[in-house]
Amino acid sequence: MDKRTNVIGGGEVGAITVDMDQHDIHKTNSLFWDTTGNDVLGATSLPLYGAFVSEEKCQLFGDVSGKKLLEIGCGSGHSLQYQGERHAAELWGMDLSENQIEKTRQHLTACGLSANLICSPMEDECGIPDNYFDFVYSVYAIGWTTDLDGTFGRIASYLKKDGVFIFSWSHPIHKCVAAEDNRLVFKKNYFDESWYSVSLGESTLALSDRKLSTYVNALYKAGFVIEQLIEESDDDIMQLKDSDFAKKAKMLPVTFVIKARKL
Repeated sequence: MDKRTNVIGGGEVGAITVDMDQHDIHKTNSLFWDTTGNDVLGATSLPLYGAFVSEEKCQLFGDVSGKKLLEIGCGSGHSLQYQGERHAAELWGMDLSENQIEKTRQHLTACGLSANLICSPMEDECGIPDNYFDFVYSVYAIGWTTDLDGTFGRIASYLKKDGVFIFSWSHPIHKCVAAEDNRLVFKKNYFDESWYSVSLGESTLALSDRKLSTYVNALYKAGFVIEQLIEESDDDIMQLKDSDFAKKAKMLPVTFVIKARKL
């Protein structure tokens, strides 16, 4: 059993290398989000892309009024609410967790909004229409996929020609480095993309830390052209937080966001 160190959120955790079995990983992660996922990891939603990056500063979407939008990993529904309140014409959401789908449904109903919601792994065929959406987006969810090439290929099929795909995830360099005594210390090999299991309290999750080039090359393979890559942290947000995590964000990116267009 290969024990290792990884970084989840703002902290260093112990991890165990595991085999990449798609069925087992889907089962582990759906259970995680059905039970304690939000309590353990919280929820990131627009206008925030991550801890220190905001849509209000980046303006990647522009005007979404009259547009059809699909969110991959809709979580508790707050990002869909954000888009609905900006007058999107249609809202769609997908999530691996039945519990998250129900949270989204209840939240949007309370906000006077509605969406087409689908519970499915993002890798699978699940009845989402092809060549239909103006935007597909994902806020801290894409990294959960067990098949990056397949997921990006499906997302490309959902988008109209010239449609836009925007997603954020934890920056891979952040996943390798921990803050110790006002220093940054490498804890993990950046090039290691093997799957690992982490126990957080009574819950378990499974992840793989992919290189930034892996995301870029998968986008190209799926027929996207990258229009913008954001690695910078927002100074205004960092100044609001006095923590080791914020100090780390001043020295290296903890979040990355990519805006890509379907050719």
